[in-house]
Amino acid sequence: MQSKRLHGPGFAEREDGAVAQQQPTGTGILPSICRLTSPLKTRWGHCMLRLLNGIRILDFTTVVLGPYATQILGDLGADVIKVEPLTGDVFRYVRPGRSDSMGANFINCNRNKRSIAIDLATPAGKAAVKKLVAKADVVVHNMRPKSADKLGIGFEDLKAVKPDLVYCYASGFGQEGPNADEPAYDDTIQALCGLAYLNANANGEPRFLPTIVADKVGGLHLAISVLAGLASRNRGDAATCIEAPMYESLVSFLLVEQLAGASYQPPMGGTGYERLRSPYRKPFPTADGFVGIIPYTTTHWIRFFELIGREDMKTDKRVTDPTARSRSIDDLYAMIESATPTRTTDEWLQLLRARDIPCAAVNRLDDLFHDPHLNAVGMFNRFTHPSEGEMLSVRTPFNVTGASGAADLPAPGLSGDAREILDEAGLGDEEIEALFRDGTVAANTKAEGAQ
Repeated sequence: MQSKRLHGPGFAEREDGAVAQQQPTGTGILPSICRLTSPLKTRWGHCMLRLLNGIRILDFTTVVLGPYATQILGDLGADVIKVEPLTGDVFRYVRPGRSDSMGANFINCNRNKRSIAIDLATPAGKAAVKKLVAKADVVVHNMRPKSADKLGIGFEDLKAVKPDLVYCYASGFGQEGPNADEPAYDDTIQALCGLAYLNANANGEPRFLPTIVADKVGGLHLAISVLAGLASRNRGDAATCIEAPMYESLVSFLLVEQLAGASYQPPMGGTGYERLRSPYRKPFPTADGFVGIIPYTTTHWIRFFELIGREDMKTDKRVTDPTARSRSIDDLYAMIESATPTRTTDEWLQLLRARDIPCAAVNRLDDLFHDPHLNAVGMFNRFTHPSEGEMLSVRTPFNVTGASGAADLPAPGLSGDAREILDEAGLGDEEIEALFRDGTVAANTKAEGAQ
């Protein structure tokens, strides 16, 4: 059974399947919530793509890693049912927020989902979940397998209900290693995988990146595992269980370039990509700020030295020979740093772009809202959340030709879709009311409105 799609106030579905906006909701310099250039080219705005239309995902994930993964799948059109504990995903309560159970960060990784809160510790709750599984294509969680088994949502339990189930989970560590039962958080994984070491300050003190990169990279791997599982099922394969461990995902991610000389056996040098570890690899100071410059090819370097009047460097082996250049990167970057204070940032950008040398301004986060490119592609969207009022969001980065779109579903209130979800699973009205009465399922609630 296909899920019902809600398009929200101000939107109507056309006969061709596209969703058109009836009334503009945006104000100021930011675009309105959803714009389609044609029924077959979903490009602009706050739009769910219908690439996974008809796929139903039961999402038991919490905090960021899992919800980020399932939001991507929801953005691609899957019907994502967020199954929460009765108290809700703990990330609902992280501030800032206008109401207690709808913090900004929760909203930013839980759009295009519906919510039901179930007490999985009870027999009735376990039975209700199995009804949902029978109608689902995918189950996703980010628990340790022992915890999932205890709640009755382990792979062996659920594949008995759904023989072709795609079952994907993000553990902290692969289950065959000694860390299998250890808890994992973004900070601990950044520390373990070498990322904090790579990001050390000038005194050699390791530092965490000021973004939850381990959670988000882990989330990308989890989303990929779901897509791979669906492809396997489409070939007729039986139930599939895919583990996407957070630690191993980050090690794999980092060592693409950082394995370096250790790639060879015996090693041809140590680990670490030397260019990235250069103390001169940084935004360079200008007369009024900073600029990012990365001459990469021989042509780029020759053009740069022509620009700064260093004709002598145009035939220098450190410029013309890529191997020598790689070994001399500190010297070359130091030459850039000595030249950049002579002009303003805008002057450098104009001169470098005219010569097709890769360069960029150094943006603060707030500068992104005024970035001409991001505004041209409709990256930021104003919308009205049903309980939280006027909000700003960042759209999915995908642009798709050949598929229609639907308006995004706003992040749901806790158990806000419970009755609808249970009805779709085949439960009768009396069964549903009994689950509400005995507290097995939280009654439909909406987040407390903004004050």
